[in-house]
Amino acid sequence: MFKKDPLQIIAFQTYGTSNRLYLRGRALEDESINLEQRGAFKLIFNAWKRFETDEIKHAKIRVKVGENTMFYTKTNHRGYFIIDEKVDNLMAYANSEGWVSLEFSYDVANLRRVIQMNNKFPGEMLIPCKDASFGVISDIDDTILHTGLVSILKWRVVFNTFLTSAGKRIPRDGAPEFYHLLHRGKSGKAANPIFYVSHSPWNLYRYLKYFLSKNNFPKGPIVLRNFPKPFSKKKKDYLPQKQKEIINLLETYTHLQFILIGDIGEHDPYIYRQLAGDYPNRILAIYLMNVEHKGKMKKVKHLFSEYKDVPVLLVETTEQAINHAKKHGFVKA
Repeated sequence: MFKKDPLQIIAFQTYGTSNRLYLRGRALEDESINLEQRGAFKLIFNAWKRFETDEIKHAKIRVKVGENTMFYTKTNHRGYFIIDEKVDNLMAYANSEGWVSLEFSYDVANLRRVIQMNNKFPGEMLIPCKDASFGVISDIDDTILHTGLVSILKWRVVFNTFLTSAGKRIPRDGAPEFYHLLHRGKSGKAANPIFYVSHSPWNLYRYLKYFLSKNNFPKGPIVLRNFPKPFSKKKKDYLPQKQKEIINLLETYTHLQFILIGDIGEHDPYIYRQLAGDYPNRILAIYLMNVEHKGKMKKVKHLFSEYKDVPVLLVETTEQAINHAKKHGFVKA
């Protein structure tokens, strides 16, 4: 008999309000993936472990807020869980940036399998500060992290995901500085929330979280997606998951305006333009990073050629974006 791996709870960095506790995560066996791993074979093995997960199904999860407040939920057949509860005054538990610390654990009395570990796992939820002047919703792939989504047959995506450690991935030049300027705002002292919304699957959550932290991006909720069911048909009113998540942010924080940051490589230009039309006066600006694809750049330029509702910048360098943000009063000049 092989010795089973210890259990873990991966609590995703989420967002909520003073009266809404919104938590997401996943219960899995701990495969002890080294995010700084080197060597092609070991990197491929790590990538395989990220996608060939051993989830803990239908397990009861306990969440502790503060010293005495408890919430409970159960994982589904893929090990995922969501808690969406109305509560009172969560802001009392938040730090100066708006982060609420949480403690996740397995409800051992209802778990048949022995837990070979310390049964406490940290998590955080962001409540944007009341004095935030705006929020930022940013893509990750090819926006701040070079992935190669527009490369031929996506070969560069495969190479970067399976043969490059998170610690070796390189952000766009100047991107961390730009995001910190946006986070601090025009006053230089604000705590504007940054939300990272990507089309990547939840299997890459820790990989992307590590990349953001290692490269000194402002901490923010990370919102990814579940793998779609194979052969499933799209409904007539289908919206990309990424678009649904951004809509949820816009409708959660109705008092906030947002800056949208993406790239020209996939669907960001079309999603962002539609959102700006559907939510008038809510979008302050749209930044779209160039991915060195002449055909896509031509289409995006045509899409926005006569568009004047919201300031749009097709970004060649981060310095251009910083200067644009200073000009429009988003960041400290």
